[in-house]
Amino acid sequence: MLVGDKAMIEAELGNHPQVPEGLTVVPAGSTIDMEESPGPALLHKRDASVIVATNLVREGQACAVVSAGNSGAAMGAAKLRLGLLPGVERPAIATLMPNRGRGVILLDVGATVDPQPEHLRDFALVGSVYAHCLLDLERPRVGLLNIGTEDSKGNALVKATHRLLQHAPVNFVGHVEGQQIALGNVDVVVCDGFVGNAILKSTEGYAELFWWMFREAVNRGLHTRIAAWLIRRPLRGMADRLDYASHGGAMLVGVNGICVIGHGRSSPEAIASAIRAAGDLAAAEVIGQLVRACQQNSAARMSAAVAGKQDNVEGGG
Repeated sequence: MLVGDKAMIEAELGNHPQVPEGLTVVPAGSTIDMEESPGPALLHKRDASVIVATNLVREGQACAVVSAGNSGAAMGAAKLRLGLLPGVERPAIATLMPNRGRGVILLDVGATVDPQPEHLRDFALVGSVYAHCLLDLERPRVGLLNIGTEDSKGNALVKATHRLLQHAPVNFVGHVEGQQIALGNVDVVVCDGFVGNAILKSTEGYAELFWWMFREAVNRGLHTRIAAWLIRRPLRGMADRLDYASHGGAMLVGVNGICVIGHGRSSPEAIASAIRAAGDLAAAEVIGQLVRACQQNSAARMSAAVAGKQDNVEGGG
């Protein structure tokens, strides 16, 4: 279902001779522009396309919502219309990044820039379930991003989160440094949204720089151009792995529905990849698995809290 200005969408579809069968255009009265503040816009534009699309998921008419528009608006609409998973206080944007293995899930990359330790613990749980569904891993290895692997290093947030993750129901492998994201030593990397977004944007920038430097080197002479032509197929495969368009979008984990957020400058290939990823997640019933994991975790925390209170009462008696 395509949600937005019906006349504009139908005019664009008219330029394509082969429109997929069963495609539906759902009208929306307005849009939230990229430069708009999400909070006021969501309050005053109740008929915005991102809200209408998210409502389709809430009402069971769609399995997922995919948006490459205002990320804050997409996150706000998901929180308001879909709600949060049991026991989860903040959502996180989880993105698949290339590494030596199948890939690594990095979260958060921008949804929660100033979290508490408990939020990062929740990110580890939902990130682990997400990696299980997306990467088909039985027990994903979860690492906490830090400036060193020693327990003594890190800021107050990282140290407090490390203590919580040691008792969390995930395969926690301890602190990891930035280079380990790419080396394949871990399957899920947890950090706050400010740091994660900086890593994501820096990685995208260096990927573009690499190919710019490569083209500069290739064009220096005939011999280098011939060499590049001979290895063009492996190079194309490597380029696909490094290109954000091949991964499409990032899932907003922690909300009670599938919400995939695309890059603001997404190409047609990236949009197609985001839609494909949303379909794969729906087929894997990722939300059902996340709900069960969060419910079990909430029950375990409640039991631990009750046991702790009883111990305090008995000790005081």
